[in-house]
Amino acid sequence: MSDRILGLVALLMAGAMAVAAWGYAAPVEYEPVGPRAFPLVLALLMALCGAWLMARPGAEALKGPRFARGAQLNRIMLCAATVVVYALLFQTLGFIIATALMGVPVGRFFGGSWRQSAMAGIGLGIALFVLFDRLLDVVLPQGLLKPLMAQWGM
Repeated sequence: MSDRILGLVALLMAGAMAVAAWGYAAPVEYEPVGPRAFPLVLALLMALCGAWLMARPGAEALKGPRFARGAQLNRIMLCAATVVVYALLFQTLGFIIATALMGVPVGRFFGGSWRQSAMAGIGLGIALFVLFDRLLDVVLPQGLLKPLMAQWGM
């Protein structure tokens, strides 16, 4: 039952987030996508996850709320600390490197091997950079890779 409640809360939060983001507009049209695209995509993903939590088979079979204890709580705290470090290093290192470096510990927290986590982090950093910076024209920091990207004409 707690999964269904969490799913409903996620759906409500996604709706509120979409309503709040709908009015976002740049004072000057400098990007074709504009500032509302990212929150709307996040709201859509949150709504899909909430709907999945509510509709998935076997959700009613779970008994009682599950609270993080011990090792789980440590992983959650380390994951949150990793995101804070990511935010601090984002401008200096650039999007690709910071995202790749964040992917390793987060992947390990979720049970991935070192190789899987490193490959996922690198792939995620490059794919999201291409998606946002090149395809959607959302400017992301290049950081340490700026000279290399300038050499490639990016």
